[in-house]
Amino acid sequence: MVDKSTDCPVNLIFVLDESTSVNNENFDLMKSFLSHLVGRLDVDSGHTRVGLVCFSSDVDTEEAFNLNAHSSKASVQSAISSLTYSMGITNTAKALRYVRKTMLTSAAGDRPDVNNVVIVLTDGISTNPEATQVCTQTGNVL
Repeated sequence: MVDKSTDCPVNLIFVLDESTSVNNENFDLMKSFLSHLVGRLDVDSGHTRVGLVCFSSDVDTEEAFNLNAHSSKASVQSAISSLTYSMGITNTAKALRYVRKTMLTSAAGDRPDVNNVVIVLTDGISTNPEATQVCTQTGNVL
């Protein structure tokens, strides 16, 4: 019997800072943390969908994966393991805009009847804090 109190489908997107100030060692720590976290999620049943994007000066679309790209923990963990570190500034606003406009779409696997959770892992302040702020009136990322 399934315990319905823990039956909570979610669309989960990780946004990883790979700017110069993060450094390679800390980027590897973020990857390890995410791999362990994904190991605790209910990905294999389809309840949890995971997407990921890395950013620095630009969004790394080569390594990004959408919510519908992987249907097992092992596949998500393998994709995380293969991420490579790059450098640049901390353009958080650009990354969040990419998530909102590209990843949180039905074509990318977003399920409209399921809550979306976006987790940003960063070491500091965006290079454009004003553009990164969440608009409290509309709930949308600027």
